[in-house]
Amino acid sequence: MFSVIQSGSIASITYIFAEYTGYFVHLPRFSADVEQSVILHLPGIGKIFPLENFGVKLLTIATIWLLTAINYRGAKFGGGIQVIFTALKLFAMVFIVGMVFGWGSNAQVPDMPVIRTVGTVTLVSFMAAMSGAFWGYDGWNSLTYIAGEIKNPQRNIVRALFFGLLTVIAVYVTINFAYLYVFDIQEMAQSKLVASDVAVAVAGLIGGSIVAAAIMMSTFGASNGSVMSSARIYFAMAREGLFFKNIGKLHPKYETPHNSLLLQATWASLLVLSGTFDILTDMLVFVAWIFYAFSAGSVILLRIREPETPRPYKVWGYPFIPVIFILVSSTFLGVTLYNDISMYMRGETQIINSVFGLVIVATGIPFYFLFKKSGGENDKKLAE
Repeated sequence: MFSVIQSGSIASITYIFAEYTGYFVHLPRFSADVEQSVILHLPGIGKIFPLENFGVKLLTIATIWLLTAINYRGAKFGGGIQVIFTALKLFAMVFIVGMVFGWGSNAQVPDMPVIRTVGTVTLVSFMAAMSGAFWGYDGWNSLTYIAGEIKNPQRNIVRALFFGLLTVIAVYVTINFAYLYVFDIQEMAQSKLVASDVAVAVAGLIGGSIVAAAIMMSTFGASNGSVMSSARIYFAMAREGLFFKNIGKLHPKYETPHNSLLLQATWASLLVLSGTFDILTDMLVFVAWIFYAFSAGSVILLRIREPETPRPYKVWGYPFIPVIFILVSSTFLGVTLYNDISMYMRGETQIINSVFGLVIVATGIPFYFLFKKSGGENDKKLAE
C-alpha cells in the first residue's frame, strides 16, 4: 500500500489534475536537452528522467503537499472537501455524456477498426489494454475496508459490490462510447486531454474549458480522498507494531496522523519525479493485482488451515470463483510482465514498469520481517 499502490495512486491522480491545469495555464518545461541531461539508470529496469515535463511534476507535488496540509489540520475539513468534490466528479461525468449526445448533432459514429490478430498477439494486446481499464475500475474492493462497520455484512457487502460495480461499468462504458461518438481510435490515442478535446469538438472552447475545470475538481477530490484515507492505514499499522513507531502518533492539537501524512506526501512526491502518468499507473496496477491474487489465494489457504473457524461470510461458488480469479489475475500478470520486457528490449519504452514496481515492493521485505517481529511482541503484551 505504502510503497506502490496508494502512494502511486495519489501521485498519478494528482498528475492528471496538473495536466488539465495546463489547459488554462502554460506550465513551463525544460528543453529536450535539459530534460535528457539528468538520467537515473536503474540496472535491469531502465532509465528515469526526473526533469521530464517538470512543470506538470512540480504542480503535482505542490498539490499533494497542499492536500496533505489540509488533512494535517483535521479530518473534518478534509472530509467536507471530499463531499463537495465527489459531487463535482459526478457532475463532470454526466455533463460530458449529456453534452456529446445532446449537443453533438454533427458528430458521426466512426467506423470501428477491425483487429485481425490471432494467438499470442491477441492475448498480449488485450492484456495491455486491460491494464488501463483495471486502473479505471481500481477501488472496487475498498468497501471491504470498512466491513466491520456495516450492518448485516453477509448481505449488504455483496449487494453493494455487485450494484456498485454495475454502476461503475455503466458510467465507464457510457463515457468511452461518448468519446468514440466524436473521435476515432487513432484520435483518442493521440489526445493527451481526451475529455476536453471531445468537448471542444462538440461545443467549442467553452465546452472544453468547462470539462477541463470539472476534471480538475474531480481529480483534486479523488486525490484528497486518497491522501486522507491512505494515511490512516499506515497509522493503524504503526499502532499495532507493524510500521514505524512514530507513524502511529496523533498530532497533539489537531488529532490527526500527522507523521503518517508527511511520510506519505514525501514518498508520493518522489514517485512523481520517477516517471510519467503511464509509468505510475502501469506500475501500481501490476503490483495491486499481485496482491489481489494473493488475497483470493488466502481464502483457499485459510479454509484448509483453519477449517473449523467460524465464517460469517463465505465466497459464492467456492473453490471455483477464487480459482478462476487467481487464473485470470496470473494470466494478466504474466502477459504484462512479458509485454513490458519485450517493449523495453525493442526500445519502445525507457523503463520496465512492472519490474520497477516489483523492485520497489521487494525493498519492503526486510521491513516486513522486522515489523512482523515487533508486531508479534506487541500482540504478546496485549494478551498479557
